[in-house]
Amino acid sequence: MAQKRGISVSLFSTCLADTFFPSVCFATVAVLERFGVDVRVPLSQTCCGQPAFNSGNRKEARRMAAKFLSVFQGEEHIVTPSGSCAAMVKHEYPVLFRDEPRMLSLAYHVAGRVFELSQFLVDVLGVEDPGSTYRGKVTYHDSCHLKRGLGVADAPRTLLKAIRGVEFVEMEESDRCCGFGGVFSVKYPHISCRMADRKIERILETGAQVVTSGDIGCLMNIGGTISRSGYPVRAVHIAEILAGSEGAVP
Repeated sequence: MAQKRGISVSLFSTCLADTFFPSVCFATVAVLERFGVDVRVPLSQTCCGQPAFNSGNRKEARRMAAKFLSVFQGEEHIVTPSGSCAAMVKHEYPVLFRDEPRMLSLAYHVAGRVFELSQFLVDVLGVEDPGSTYRGKVTYHDSCHLKRGLGVADAPRTLLKAIRGVEFVEMEESDRCCGFGGVFSVKYPHISCRMADRKIERILETGAQVVTSGDIGCLMNIGGTISRSGYPVRAVHIAEILAGSEGAVP
């Protein structure tokens, strides 16, 4: 298991992880430190602004984006356990600041340093073996922002397949939206629920005990439906699987 020394990373924890799933943040740090990465967590960080942006509140989204850029502008690498938030910074910040040359330049500068966790591990650190153990049959859901927004699909699979104890199985329609979509699931709950049901049908067909993904929003949506229905499968963030947990699957 090769280690990369001398690389500094700032963790962008995201609202959902910080508020509801702090274990994902701890797992992300543990995985990065396993490879000799120096991880720091800027305490002044806040939301990336995506909820406001998706709701059409560009003024509020710009305010939050400006805060993000101020906090992270001097960092060597910015890693987040969220393809959704990474895509927001990379693709939508230039839209928000397209009429402000100074901020636009800063937005492009910071965007080039932002990575989703699996993307950073594979593409920057060159990790092929995460050095972890996690027992069980696992399938993977491609979140829309991570696959379509960032073009990341191979990296998480490379890592999952290398974990000792994991039996990785692909699901049909792995990149079909689960129905979360942030405010979409609030505005159109009936459509969202139908999409989640279809996603879970594909998950159950695999016989997997665990479904994982690189976005907490997707896992909240999928996991909530699973919980209400009592299906024998768990939704677990990929960072927690990469961190490794013996006997994690009953």
